[in-house]
Amino acid sequence: MSNRYATPAFTRPALAPGILGAIALLAFIAVVGDDGWFTIARFVVAILAAIMVVFAVQAKQWWWVPPLAAIVVLWNPVLPFDLPVFAWQIAHILGAAVFVASGLFIKVHRVD
Repeated sequence: MSNRYATPAFTRPALAPGILGAIALLAFIAVVGDDGWFTIARFVVAILAAIMVVFAVQAKQWWWVPPLAAIVVLWNPVLPFDLPVFAWQIAHILGAAVFVASGLFIKVHRVD
């Protein structure tokens, strides 16, 4: 049986966590001042960024590791940074942009 559809030359394994991370960052802008919800936001964002670091390393696209690692460190819930609310809000927007961009551009080429 023949395949009517062409097999794509690459996959984007980091697309789903990138979109989820961007949605989480934009949604959690509203709870930046709250200790309880912001701790949950830190866990979600740090875990998704760590997952994307693994995908970037597997795809051998090392240039995405420093910005994603910075997100992991900045949103680390174990040793939290204490930034002003406005700085966190700006960081959430910049972090969402990094999540979307890295999700789109981290590609794994197929070897057939």
